Formats: sequence, structure tokens, C-alpha cells
Amino acid sequence: MSYEQLEQAGYIKRVRFRRRHIRDYLRAAVRDLETARHNLGKSNDWAFAIAYNAVLQACLALMLLEGYRTAGAEHHKTTFRFARLTLGEEYEAEIEFFDQMRHKRSRVVYGVPGLISRYEAEQALEIAIGFVNALKDRIERELERRS
Repeated sequence: MSYEQLEQAGYIKRVRFRRRHIRDYLRAAVRDLETARHNLGKSNDWAFAIAYNAVLQACLALMLLEGYRTAGAEHHKTTFRFARLTLGEEYEAEIEFFDQMRHKRSRVVYGVPGLISRYEAEQALEIAIGFVNALKDRIERELERRS
């Protein structure tokens, strides 16, 4: 699927590129990683959900960098679809992991408390930290290049 196909299907919409908003998303992602770390052992469910949110924020920054935002239904699913398309095979395993997190996060948030073990929350946070940092570096390099 291409950007054009996602747009025609109503999943994404073109928007004006705004550096400030991109940086806001990246700051939120970094903040969420720290918040998730503080919740490990206290509330593994929330540590997991917040680590997921950090990844989502970083992917939204990527979308904005490319001049898009989500539209219509399935915002989270669309965000990962877009990230998979933009980042390609290099990040395929991580995007698949985060898409699986998306499903489990929904179960945690909407009705199954105590679902996430400390190990699972730690694993999710570790993978999220690596991904967010890599994406943040990539986006910042691109913003610098476009200056």
C-alpha cells in the first residue's frame, strides 16, 4: 500500500509540515518512556500502555514529517501502517511487535487488569526505547537537513 492509497481510502490526510508539532510529539515520546520506566513494578499494565504510547507519539511525528496525519477510523492501526510503509524492512520486526502491543494495550485499557507481567512490561519498554531513540535521531537529522 502507498501513501496515495492510504489517502484515497480515507486513512490519512495531507497536512502542512510544522517543526514545532513534530518536536512536541518527540518530547511527548521521550516523556512517556520515562513515565513508563517509573511505573515498572508499580503498575506493569500502565508501564506497558505508556511505552506503547511513546512509540505511537514518535510514529505520529514521523507522519507529520512526511506531511500527513491520520483521518477517519483506526488511528492507531493507521499510524503503524504508515510507519511500516515509511520505514520499510529495516523496522519490520519492531513495527510488528508494536502492532501486537496495540492489541494487548486495548485489552489492558478496556477491561483486563493485571494482564501484563513485569517481564513483558520491561521487554516492551526496552524495545520502545530503542525504537523511539532511533526514530527521534532519524527525524532530527531530517529536520536539520531540511533547514
